[in-house]
Amino acid sequence: MTSTQENTRPALPVGQAVGQAEASLTRLLSGVLAESGTSRETYLGLQRLTALGGQAGRDTYERDLSDWLQLDRPAAGRLAGELLAAGLAATEGDAIRLTAQGQALREGILAASAEITGPMLASLDRGDLETTIGTLQEITRRARPIPARVAAAEGNR
Repeated sequence: MTSTQENTRPALPVGQAVGQAEASLTRLLSGVLAESGTSRETYLGLQRLTALGGQAGRDTYERDLSDWLQLDRPAAGRLAGELLAAGLAATEGDAIRLTAQGQALREGILAASAEITGPMLASLDRGDLETTIGTLQEITRRARPIPARVAAAEGNR
């Protein structure tokens, strides 16, 4: 290994650092979700619908859930159905949209989460946070189209 490679390699592999941060933040979010009586899947379903602009074609939404949450299509359909049954989403023709109740639940969870993480994040340099967020978004953008190596992993069992 050249000295340049040694100097540019992160001290901790990026996947491990992101995974540890994600696990820590998920633990905090889990407490907020438990307090609100909301399942993680429901919250993520609200997040994905919001990411799609608060409304999407039902098929588009279910494909998005399947892709982002790694659900098979029937499970994605069940999750969409659970949001509808709970009044957190509603249908309009072939579209599914976030309801005021769904938006309020999501915003309440985000506010409760911010009460916990706000002081921690406030002590970090804003520029560093913005750089980190931008870097993670770029990693996500680049990684999304790369197919998972499921077949290779299953063959090694």
